[in-house]
Formats: sequence, structure tokens, C-alpha cells
Amino acid sequence: MNLAQYLDKENILLEDEVIVTLENFASLLHEWNQVHNLTGAKTIDAIYVNIIDSLFPLTFIKKPKTLLDVGTGAGFPGIALAIALPETEVVLAEPLKKRVSFLKYAAIDLGLPNVLVEGKRVEYVVHDAFDLISSRAVTNTKLLLDLTQNISDSHTEYLFYKGSRVFDEIEDVQHQLSYDIVQKNQRNYLYIKGSS
Repeated sequence: MNLAQYLDKENILLEDEVIVTLENFASLLHEWNQVHNLTGAKTIDAIYVNIIDSLFPLTFIKKPKTLLDVGTGAGFPGIALAIALPETEVVLAEPLKKRVSFLKYAAIDLGLPNVLVEGKRVEYVVHDAFDLISSRAVTNTKLLLDLTQNISDSHTEYLFYKGSRVFDEIEDVQHQLSYDIVQKNQRNYLYIKGSS
């Protein structure tokens, strides 16, 4: 399947030029990954699956003006979201040097003026409160909320890409949060709508 077919199957509606940029991102990551081992996704198809995983929340979230992706790694979900949301200012927080190099190169190569790469841990990022903070496979929910408290406010929403442990994690914090968990295959998308 090509990427457009994957997107159609999930009802993710994107402009043709956005799909082309996502395909270019997949090729670039595939090329870099063979040398630098940035992600476990070793084939273009596996990269497409990760892109779909990254973008599926666009079917249910509010589009943010500013987005912080914590621990972007090889670009999931941060680069994929930045490509799909060209009007959104996207900050990618990633402490690992080889991943930072790839993210910076990708942002320039793919022509993404809306992307800023911060080569540091999230607790050292200085910024006004973000509209949306996302994270995939980085630490637990409570710690993520604690680490981002200086760059969030009561309007900040969170999008955490989680596995089955999300249900245990949410027990620690659910009393103060309004949230939904959207399930798809093995993925649980935890969408927190501003804390009280």
C-alpha cells in the first residue's frame, strides 16, 4: 500500500502536497536509519505505519496553534504532525544528539519553517504555555504532566500515545483531569483537555 491508501483507510484527510512531504520524510528517515539506527521501523512500510499512528489523532483533536512534542526521537509524532499542520508552530524536544541532527536536517530538507528543534530534555524548554503537548512512548503520564508544568496552563491539552498501561497511569491523575482514551489496535491515545 502507498501512504495515500493508508491515510484513506483511516479517514485521515490531507492535501496532496502534504502527503508528498510525508512520503519524502519516510524516504529520508529510511535512508538515515540504515546508518544511524534512529528507529525500529526498518522498512518504508513500517515507517508509514508509524506515520499513520502519529496522524490518527487528527481525526479527533482540536488543531493547536502551538505544539510541543516531548522526546520526538526519529520524528514520531512530532515531524509527522508538523507536516500535517503547517500553520502550527511545532517545537520538538529531543535530548539525543544523533536524533537532534536528523530532526534538524529533516526540518530543513523537507522545508518545514514551522519546526523548531530543541536539543534538550523537556524540563529545560522555555516557552509560553503550549496549546498542545504530545508525547509517544516517553515515561508515565504523571511525570509528563509534572515535567511540562512550566510550559502549560489551564488551556493546554495533552495527547499521549500509550500502550495498555495507560489505564493504570490515569488512575494517579484522573481526579484532576478531563480526558478521553481513544483506542485503535494496540494503541491508546490519551487526550487530556486542559487540567483544572
